[in-house]
Order: sequence, then structure tokens, then C-alpha cells
Amino acid sequence: MRRLQGSGNVADAVEEVALVAHARRELLLRAHRFRLRREDLEDCYSQATLELIGHVRRGGRFAGTLHLARVLEQRFVSRIHDRRRAISGRSSTQAALEQAAPLSAMPEEGQLDIADWRPGVEQLVILRQELRAIRELIPLLSPDQRLVISSQLTGLVGPAEFCRRHGWSAAKYRKVAQRARGRLRTLLNARE
Repeated sequence: MRRLQGSGNVADAVEEVALVAHARRELLLRAHRFRLRREDLEDCYSQATLELIGHVRRGGRFAGTLHLARVLEQRFVSRIHDRRRAISGRSSTQAALEQAAPLSAMPEEGQLDIADWRPGVEQLVILRQELRAIRELIPLLSPDQRLVISSQLTGLVGPAEFCRRHGWSAAKYRKVAQRARGRLRTLLNARE
């Protein structure tokens, strides 16, 4: 490798970084192909190259093209490590994106077909029948049990606020709610 010019011309130094980056690109991408996917490696390589161009534009110099090539590889590997840390959990967004499957209109292309998690008609009918039965059985609960169940179903007031408003302890709230659910379960089973 030839030696970089010491003339101080920024355009020549940037050109030299570009030439070395272009010459070493395929070699470094192949050498580190086991670390990341190809597109991620290319992103890391681009980041490393841009860092070196910025360094040269700010007046930084290298002893020669061999030194430049080694610094480029060092920065490239550093970007790879950063990317792997982001994927492995330092960035929850990157971890989620890494585990996501691509979408496709045609699942036979080897990509993900989205499942419809909404209940089917039969399931909806069963749920509606159970709700009707619960509505009919709620009057059989004690007044405290009805109060707690209605509070839980509406979700407008949390347990702490409910206890404060009604002067109950947290233990009483928990026990009344537990007994109400148990009583409803027993009444539903007896009805069937």
C-alpha cells in the first residue's frame, strides 16, 4: 500500500479514504459475514467510512494507507459490536425488530402470514351466552360482592381508590372479590 500524501490537502485525504474503503469493502464484509446479516454489515461499514471521512475533514491524518485500512477495520468491528449489543437487548426496539418476521401478501414466499386472532362466530355466540348468564346471576351475589364486581368490570376505579372511597382495607377488597368470582363460578356451573 502506498503512503498517504502529507500535503495537507483535505480533498486528497478524503479521496484516499474513499479509495481504501472501496478496496477493502468486500474483503471486510466477507471476513465478518458470520457476525451480522449482510445489510447490517453494510450499514456498519458505511458508518465506519463516514466516521473516517469526518475525521479527515476535521484535519486528522493517517501515517499511510495501511494505517488507514487498519483504522477502518477497527471502526467497522466497533460498529458491529454496537449493532450486536443493540440487537441483544440494550435497545428493546432493535431486539423486537430483529425478531420480527417480514410480512407478505403470499405466505408461500416463505414469509409470515398474519393470523386473525379475533374470535369466530361460534366463539362469539358462546361468550354472549355466558355474559347473559352472568348478568342474570349477579343479583344473587351479596351487595358488597356486586359492588366489587361492578367496579372491576368498569375499570374506572382501581382497588386502592375503591378502598379509600368505601373505607375498606385491601384485604377485605381482595377477599370480597375472590368470593364473588367463586360464587359466580359456582352459580354458572350449577346452571349448566
